[in-house]
Amino acid sequence: MIDNHLGHGLLIVVLTGLLWPLDGMAQESKWPAPVQALEKQGLTVHERFETPAGLTGYAASVQGREVAVYVTEDGQHAIVGTLLDAQGNDLSAEPLAKLVGGPQDAALWQQLEESTWIADGDDDAERVLYTFTDPNCPYCHKFFKQTRPWVEAGKVQLRHVMVGILKKDSPLKAIALLAADDPTQALRDHQNGDEVALLDKLPKEEEDELFANNQLMSSLGLNATPSTFYHAGENDRLSVTQGAPGEDELVKMMGSPKP
Repeated sequence: MIDNHLGHGLLIVVLTGLLWPLDGMAQESKWPAPVQALEKQGLTVHERFETPAGLTGYAASVQGREVAVYVTEDGQHAIVGTLLDAQGNDLSAEPLAKLVGGPQDAALWQQLEESTWIADGDDDAERVLYTFTDPNCPYCHKFFKQTRPWVEAGKVQLRHVMVGILKKDSPLKAIALLAADDPTQALRDHQNGDEVALLDKLPKEEEDELFANNQLMSSLGLNATPSTFYHAGENDRLSVTQGAPGEDELVKMMGSPKP
């Protein structure tokens, strides 16, 4: 809803119920009283930014979702929402992307890089995607087949973050793939119809790696495989697709038309 018309052709659109936190980001020790009150309600404030019309903006987040807070010139009142100019341009998007979304994306991408994954595709591919993969997942199999044109053309590398969540033997199969002499070939053989040869004794290193991957997937609030992270959009923001995508979404994820 539109909350209030301000001078200089600006208005604020208040979006309630759309607030969520981002752990691990630095907080300033002293914000204006209304912002401190919002912090007590679970909001995390990351940075201050300048805005028109005598307002001061604060880039914040709640449960990982970016939100802007605007404090009035007297420092006694705060408005949560989106600041627009007279032409309807969103003046909140750029500072939120720079101060909250960008750092959040970078931190998550680093987590994915540091997880245990099986590479599928050229190491010099111009595009990298991380996808949570369960050996017993039929949609992971479909996604594997969908991506062959881009992977085989050297345009995309998929990094399969192996998890074991769907069936009783999923962890055993995932560990066997991770521990294979050539994990990439073992995964390709499996996706092309070969059964995974289970190990008589589980290697602790791969067992621990699988557990960490499962924990990472859970911490991200994901409940389906494949769940695939990729960069998209004008600001190259991080996106996630759960399940096997449709054709249009597949092209968006791969970053180019089918070779």
